[in-house]
Amino acid sequence: MTLEVHEVGASVLVQDRGRPGWAHLGVPRSGALDAPAAALANRLVGNPEDAACLEVLMGGLVVSSDAGAWVAVTGAACRVLVAERAREHGAAVRLPAGATLRLGRPVAGLRSYVAVAGGVAVEPELGSRSSDTLGRVGPAPVAVGDRLPVGPPAGTPAAVDTPRPPRAGPLRVSVGPRADRVDGDALDLLCRTGYTVSPDSDRVGLRLAGDAIPQRHYDELPSEGLVLGAVQLPPDGQPVVFLADHPTTGGYPVVAVVDERDLWQCAQVRPGERVAFTRAARR
Repeated sequence: MTLEVHEVGASVLVQDRGRPGWAHLGVPRSGALDAPAAALANRLVGNPEDAACLEVLMGGLVVSSDAGAWVAVTGAACRVLVAERAREHGAAVRLPAGATLRLGRPVAGLRSYVAVAGGVAVEPELGSRSSDTLGRVGPAPVAVGDRLPVGPPAGTPAAVDTPRPPRAGPLRVSVGPRADRVDGDALDLLCRTGYTVSPDSDRVGLRLAGDAIPQRHYDELPSEGLVLGAVQLPPDGQPVVFLADHPTTGGYPVVAVVDERDLWQCAQVRPGERVAFTRAARR
């Protein structure tokens, strides 16, 4: 089976759980930014949670299949049309052979996830089918005219009451390795400052705008390793939360780290929306 791509919106990428373990070679992990939503979409159509699906930015995707298949759309809430008829969001629905699946513009959030039974079976690179927008590893962004291979179904579609992703809330943060570069308590300053999302945000990092965090020293550090969720502080004092396609090293201080369980929220906040931090509970 294949999916034929008729229209794309702002961006459509193939993503799975990513390729962790290659940072020592300068390769980011990539993977779905909203991991709980991607996992839910896969469960709904009977796939393992690490199957490859489509990450759709701001809707606009139209695909058809040359054979009938179960599909599911999760993540950012959008209108789902099969053969131009409205169908459920967050549920397994049947896509008949030759019929189109169309995603509207989300009413909230940014990224929707489309899973198809059998998974998107593009050729993996370094153990993953994820598209890396920084290092250009993995498949190219999905384009009009692409025919995406689909693997054989691995299981039966699940009921719509499959466990839902978590609820949104403040991003939990722990102290980072360079918190001592901040003039004051780094976590306290982060947690009491209100931030809005910058339009420059992408899969590399969530860029925030708010009151600048003062630093004791503004000289650049020697490049150090970066982890997913690292909160880096450039000289302008505006934090950047590094996401799935983040560089593997950097020279600005990492003053905090966001709990990985909360990073899915960074995939869905729109430019101009508010973001808050809170101290992570000690484990």
